Amino acid sequence: MHGRSLTILRSAVLIWSTVWLPLLADAGTMDSSAGPIRIETVAKGFDTPWSLAFLPDGGILVTERGGRLVHLADGTAATVRGTPKVYAQGQGGLLDVMVPRDFPETRHVYLSFALPQPGGGAGTALGLGRLSDDGAALEGFRVIFQMSPGSSGGRHFGSRIVEAPDGHIFLTMGERGEAEAAQDLSRHNGSIVRLNPDGTVPADNPFAGRSGAAPEIWSYGHRNPQGAALDARGNLWAVEHGAMGGDEVNRIRKGANYGWPVIAYGRHYSGGRIGVGTAKPGMEQPAHYWDPSIAPSGLMIYSGRLWPEWRGDFFVGSLKFDLISRLDGADLHEAERLSSSETARVRDIREAPDGTIWFISEDDGAIYRLSPAD
Repeated sequence: MHGRSLTILRSAVLIWSTVWLPLLADAGTMDSSAGPIRIETVAKGFDTPWSLAFLPDGGILVTERGGRLVHLADGTAATVRGTPKVYAQGQGGLLDVMVPRDFPETRHVYLSFALPQPGGGAGTALGLGRLSDDGAALEGFRVIFQMSPGSSGGRHFGSRIVEAPDGHIFLTMGERGEAEAAQDLSRHNGSIVRLNPDGTVPADNPFAGRSGAAPEIWSYGHRNPQGAALDARGNLWAVEHGAMGGDEVNRIRKGANYGWPVIAYGRHYSGGRIGVGTAKPGMEQPAHYWDPSIAPSGLMIYSGRLWPEWRGDFFVGSLKFDLISRLDGADLHEAERLSSSETARVRDIREAPDGTIWFISEDDGAIYRLSPAD
């Protein structure tokens, strides 16, 4: 993060509700293959934080699953007005936030969330609004896409938003606990969709114009992808929850089928076999999988700005083992597990503009910042 935002955080005091911004207080250090890492507390007091995004002026937007969007800037924290009503049950609620590259011109902000739908169900949705000049409200917020049909229950919403290099928007969606729906191209469950910035369907989507298929679908056969990011070449990657074992990292390709629930490297929670095994012609293999599961949520592919030896490496938050898994980018194997008392249920992980690494601890209700200790 650049100098102005660092000054904002260093001058911050106790403010607004339960969220407070310390003086970038040292929470401690952790050992790593690249040497000691300083851990600093950016902000605490959030209620089940899910995602964060950096604004060009040094501010930060943070989502809380219960439905609140918080704007941190100039030593203050405030609730942003104009956010949507959300289905805040189970894993549902206000989920990801994404600031697009054209924000300086448009001030657009994207939110993903669980949208209440008729009949008592809910579906993953994507909305767009304009952040007011004072950062206090999302103006003209509107839903530009929603999963169809929705499902009952509170599981597997997915919900990561990624802006492609060409400006298209990717949104990940879980299968909502309806495993077989992930193989049904007429439904959005268990898919990653690709949209124009206004939510309309790109003409070159793989299933656009195909009878009976949802034209927004870019890839399918996913269980619950809760992390997604671009690599340096602009390729899309996603991490998704397996069942009992078999959490996956996947390179996302146009029109590809990622196999759930036909193939998997895990087993049902009952111990029973999933589908036909680990492979089937026409279905993609993961680039990496974890067994036992780490419950991955949040994916960041590092630029190497402050730690050159980590250039191209994948950093994945673990909800189960309270750590950050680092995968070596060369052949995508787990090279290291970064762990400290602060890495409790790592829900999101991001690289700031200055190359520092920020992550959300859901258990702590806090945002932490990692930087070289020397």
